[in-house]
Amino acid sequence: MSLISAAGLAVSYGGRRVLFDIDFTIERGEIVTVVGPNGSGKTTFLRALLGVVAPARGKINRAKGLRVGYVPQRLHIDPALPLPVARFLSLPRHQSRGAIADVLARVGVPDVAQQNMTTLSGGQFQRVLLARALLVRPDILMLDEPTAGLDQPGVASFYQLIDETRREMGCAVLSVSHDLHVVMSASDRVICINGHICCEGAPHVVRAAPEYRALFGFGTGGALALYQHSHDHDHDHAHAEHDHG
Repeated sequence: MSLISAAGLAVSYGGRRVLFDIDFTIERGEIVTVVGPNGSGKTTFLRALLGVVAPARGKINRAKGLRVGYVPQRLHIDPALPLPVARFLSLPRHQSRGAIADVLARVGVPDVAQQNMTTLSGGQFQRVLLARALLVRPDILMLDEPTAGLDQPGVASFYQLIDETRREMGCAVLSVSHDLHVVMSASDRVICINGHICCEGAPHVVRAAPEYRALFGFGTGGALALYQHSHDHDHDHAHAEHDHG
C-alpha cells in the first residue's frame, strides 16, 4: 500500500481554486520533489497531504499508523526566548539526552545541544529542524522548501544529507523546492505543479516536457545532471502527463 495517495484532489481558498484534479501516490523509500512557479499551489499541496488543509473535493488516504516527519519552510522563534536546542527537540514530547545526541550527530551538528536556537546559523537551524523530524522515526519526511536562505554549498550539503537519511532509515521523502539545479537530480520522481500536475516522471523526462520548459525555460538543462542516483535506470519508465484541458 502507498504511504499516501490522493485522487481527484482539489483545494480552494475563499472561493478561489488553488489546486484541482491532483492524483498522487508516494511509496516507501521514494524521493519525490514538487516544483512549480510561485503561487502554483506547492505548499498547499503539502499541507493538504498533511491534513492541515481540508480538500474541497477528492480523497486522501494515508497508511495506517503513518509517522510523518515535517520540516517547515520557516520557523520564527522570538530572539528574547531562551530556547536551547535540546529543549526544542523535547517539544512536545520529552526526548532522552542520548536520543538527542544521536539525532544531532546523524544530521551533522553534534555540538549544538546546549546552544540557543536563535544563535544557530541558517544551515545549523535547518539541520536541527530535520533532527526534530527524525525523532519520530518517520515513514515519510515532508520538507517545505527546507533550504530557503542557504547558500549553494549549504543547499547541496543539506540534500546530500536527506539522501543519506533516506537510505539509512528507509523513509520516503516528499520535498517542495525551488532548488531545481540540485534537487531535481537528487529525486526519483519530479512533479511539476501549476494548479494541477503539468507533468511528472524521472528528472530527465520532466526536463524534456514542454509544460516544464514553458514554466522554467531551458536554463536548468545541464545542471539537472549534477549527479545521478545509481538507481535512475529503474525509473526510465516514468512518464510525463500532458494536460489537454
